[in-house]
Amino acid sequence: MTDPDTFVEAITEDNQTALSRLGSSKSLYADTGGDIDTEPVLEATADAEYAAWQTFSAWADDESNDEAQTAFEATAEEEQDHYETADEKLAADDYEPSEVPTLHEYLRECDDTVERVGAFVGRILASQRSKNQVVGYFVGDADPQTASLFREFGDDLDDQLERAKSLLETVCETDDWDRAEDAAAGAIEAAYDEYVESLEAMGANPKPVC
Repeated sequence: MTDPDTFVEAITEDNQTALSRLGSSKSLYADTGGDIDTEPVLEATADAEYAAWQTFSAWADDESNDEAQTAFEATAEEEQDHYETADEKLAADDYEPSEVPTLHEYLRECDDTVERVGAFVGRILASQRSKNQVVGYFVGDADPQTASLFREFGDDLDDQLERAKSLLETVCETDDWDRAEDAAAGAIEAAYDEYVESLEAMGANPKPVC
């Protein structure tokens, strides 16, 4: 596999079940501990965005590949903006993110450029699904202004995916694509495992009701 578009298509296809469930309404239920209300949704979003900001900042600080470092810095700045946007919406003035999502625990263990770029793709694909649920919540809550704000987060993820595909072309030699693919799948698996564990802890079935 030597083409970024084919890479993304393959990752999406190979992880179709996990990504589909991460994009279901149950993902928001899992993220909020079963309390789907405005403050818990905002808190879960703030936690995720803060974790992403910290992850990509750390990657940028010790990344040896110049193009990857620049990409991670840009992504960290976007995620900082996302966190601050969510934080401003919270009723509590002193909210402190405390939960590190399993996805970001996984990402922070990646210290090789190829693995990071692959995991970057996996994180984007997983996050695109969960962000759609946050937008859907605020649409359903008749809050189009907030829905529009979080829709912009999705637009940034689209930009990040293009950034990631450019990096794949830069850092992946022939033998590297498999490692990148494994890292991408690992990121999605980490997000999905937390989704399953959260729902099962609440006695809920991780499979969507059709």
